[in-house]
Amino acid sequence: SMPFLLCLKKKKSPVPLGRSIFQKHTPPIQQNYQALLESCLKNKCLFTDDTFPAHISSIGTGALLKKLPQNLHWKRPHALHKSPVFYAAHRKQPDLCQGLVENCWFLAALEALTFHQDILAAVVPQNQSFERKYAGIFHFRFWHFGEWIDVVVDDLLPVNEAGELLFVSSVYKNVFWGALLEKAYAKLYGSYEDLQIGQVSEALVDFTGGVNTRIKLAEAPPDLWGILTRATYSRSLMGCQTHLGTTKVLKNGLVAGHAYTVTGIRKVTCQYGPENLVRLRNPWGKIEWKGDWSDSSYKWELLSPKEKILLRKKKDDGEFWMSLRDFKIHFVDLVICKLTPDLMSQEDGKKWMYSLKSGRWVKGSTAGGSLGFCNGNFWMNPQYWLNVLPVEDSKKSPSTCSVVISLMQKHNTKHRNRAPHLFIGFLLYKNTNLLPFFPEQYQESNRKLPPGFFTRHQPVNKHQVFLDEREVTQDFHLEPCVYVIVPSTLEPQQESEFILRVFSRKHVLRLGYVNDFFDTLKEIVDRYEGKIWEDFFTKHFEQEKKNQLKFSSISQNPEINAIELQRILNNISWRNFQSFRLNFSLDSCQGILALLDLNATGTLSIQEFRVLWKRLLFYLEVFQKRDTKRSGKLDLVELHAAVQETGISLSNEVCNLMAIRYGDPDLQISFESFVCFMLRVEIMGEAFRNLTQDGKGIYLRESEWMMMTLYS
Repeated sequence: SMPFLLCLKKKKSPVPLGRSIFQKHTPPIQQNYQALLESCLKNKCLFTDDTFPAHISSIGTGALLKKLPQNLHWKRPHALHKSPVFYAAHRKQPDLCQGLVENCWFLAALEALTFHQDILAAVVPQNQSFERKYAGIFHFRFWHFGEWIDVVVDDLLPVNEAGELLFVSSVYKNVFWGALLEKAYAKLYGSYEDLQIGQVSEALVDFTGGVNTRIKLAEAPPDLWGILTRATYSRSLMGCQTHLGTTKVLKNGLVAGHAYTVTGIRKVTCQYGPENLVRLRNPWGKIEWKGDWSDSSYKWELLSPKEKILLRKKKDDGEFWMSLRDFKIHFVDLVICKLTPDLMSQEDGKKWMYSLKSGRWVKGSTAGGSLGFCNGNFWMNPQYWLNVLPVEDSKKSPSTCSVVISLMQKHNTKHRNRAPHLFIGFLLYKNTNLLPFFPEQYQESNRKLPPGFFTRHQPVNKHQVFLDEREVTQDFHLEPCVYVIVPSTLEPQQESEFILRVFSRKHVLRLGYVNDFFDTLKEIVDRYEGKIWEDFFTKHFEQEKKNQLKFSSISQNPEINAIELQRILNNISWRNFQSFRLNFSLDSCQGILALLDLNATGTLSIQEFRVLWKRLLFYLEVFQKRDTKRSGKLDLVELHAAVQETGISLSNEVCNLMAIRYGDPDLQISFESFVCFMLRVEIMGEAFRNLTQDGKGIYLRESEWMMMTLYS
């Protein structure tokens, strides 16, 4: 029987049926940023980009033109502000606002990047400024169909008569990295007009080279909160979209058909029990949710005063909280973009396998179309062998392997929105005749599987979905075996280039086309999820609780008190920190616990401990860098430098007072004291930013003041 074919967003005429000569994808223009910069500096001139000129043609030719002001000008940031800044690293909150281009999908993805400075630095090189070596030229990096490319732009930006940016801008009017990055992205895809329509999933991939998992929230799995938690702590980037509607801004404050960034999650303790909250941001930088857990919701009164102060913000900045229940009701889908080898570092963690192959559907040759058209030519499509091998230590590994397969089509025009996407999909077949090793005849053969194979065998993904989108991805749990992936267009004789990617954990993958079976695999290490936490909590967290709590897995939420926290911290094996032994006192651990224990239970949950662990690693890196004498202590000068290194601005007077409060008699600060000091500074700063209405002061009730000062 034929597999069920599902076609989403079907149009009357999906795609033209091809051409007599195959048209390849048009690669972007490559320019040498360093050479152009040096040339401009040598000639003492500002760069002007002739390949993407300061002209109406770079904006576009369609509906966007109608939104433009009559007097449009192109100006450099120095003409718009007396002290322009490329990027303000110390800004803790997303600060970008959407302009006239309807590209909330692009902005929602971009704001997800700002929570991971190292990932952002891969897209936005940080050694650029409007002062040192300034020549009116900037560059950005994007992942473009399988490779990272550098896009160069000048800094001429479209503004109105008043000198206001027409497109992406910053809340801080002297910050211009967002506007320049948008210009580079517009150049990559043809024009600003070509950014008008899109999906947050596309931009997330372009910024990371990652692979997307899409969850339809109406059919969300029961462990959605667990998925969100794992995604948060594995540094995955997340975005979502609301339902389409006739009214733009709904009564509940949400914008219909609009992309939002998922900026955080939090389990809070209410008077009636725990509640799972999701934090979101509107790329407009304003207009927020008005329901439960919104800024003005009564629900905040159900929390402890401290938790309310640290989580609630009464500002119309576009960022808000809502319950997981409401999130599933009011949003259509959740996109989780998992990082890939390009942005992962070679450190402790699980090994991943990643393979990529390029291919094409050619009319009369490999453009066989889908099985649903009953044309007998399905077997002509490109066929890729996927070899899932058994792992060496099968006793400790699951019987199936988690595999993500991604198929991405390449557009063949310079302009992203000029040519509609084809409907694409793929079928995955299990070849039960072959063991999970390729027999000799298949290694040497150039034959495809014959037509009869596909009539006799059912695909693994029986409910195949064809989408007229750039990328189609699907998750599988596969047993060790040989599989065949057959990517195709919905209709036969439709031409396009594509790339096929396969990601896997724990198992080894082999991906090949016809006789090219053994592809070179990239092994990478993910230090931010999985094994590091499994090992850590098995060794430390569970060890502390084994005599007091009976539980079989971390998911049962054990908690630790100050004594147990002290034992854990003082027994951690700190890499690259062997010159002296750490010695957190019980008083220090009680202070740390008080700062992070938002629900006032007197203990730390795993979620709260993760926050501490992340900060400890960061403080350790800063402390080592500034402890130039390797004494294990910071003097006053080094302390000032260390605080500045964290991106926090403190006056000399405050630093001196903190040295007196946390230092020894010689005003030397140990790492333990530095941790307590920095945690207090960060949390008190966060509380101030959430409470202030004008950025200058705050008003607290006596109970709130007592809670913030006595129990912290």
